[in-house]
Amino acid sequence: MKVLVILADGFEEIEAFTVIDVLRRGGVDVVTAGIVSSVVEGAHKIKTIADKRLHDINTAHFKALILSGGDPGYKNLMNSQSVINLVKEFNEKKKYIAAICAAPLVLAKAGVLEDKIATVYPGFESMLPRPRDAKVIVDHNIITAKSPATAMLFALKLLEIFTNKKTARLINDKLGME
Repeated sequence: MKVLVILADGFEEIEAFTVIDVLRRGGVDVVTAGIVSSVVEGAHKIKTIADKRLHDINTAHFKALILSGGDPGYKNLMNSQSVINLVKEFNEKKKYIAAICAAPLVLAKAGVLEDKIATVYPGFESMLPRPRDAKVIVDHNIITAKSPATAMLFALKLLEIFTNKKTARLINDKLGME
């Protein structure tokens, strides 16, 4: 399975790197893309080099899209018409869309949460149509997680969905999770 992780300046490093690492350990083909540049700086000033720039990617080859939060990362995602259009496109094609922390607000802005339940960073619940208080929520093709503290649970749930329970359990055990 091929998965696209979009990195916006100000992304939450724990959320993005945990997901990328866990998925790659589990054999998922993860491609990272910066919105503007391939050099992206996280919310805590950690710079990373994305595999590609978003406009250089043929998104038709991807089965899932993953967005991490962070401030101002989620705002930069929300302000990118390319990202909003991509979220809408993935949803229309029933591809997986995953968002953690404040990034579910991007999904709300794109209008893909109208009939879905989702979780979001505490304090942003009123900005979602059907918020729920949970660490990770799966509602059809939409997977959301609450905060940086849930990054590992989110990553392992994505691995389970994108591969299978056996692979997720194996990586869980190798990481020493209980």
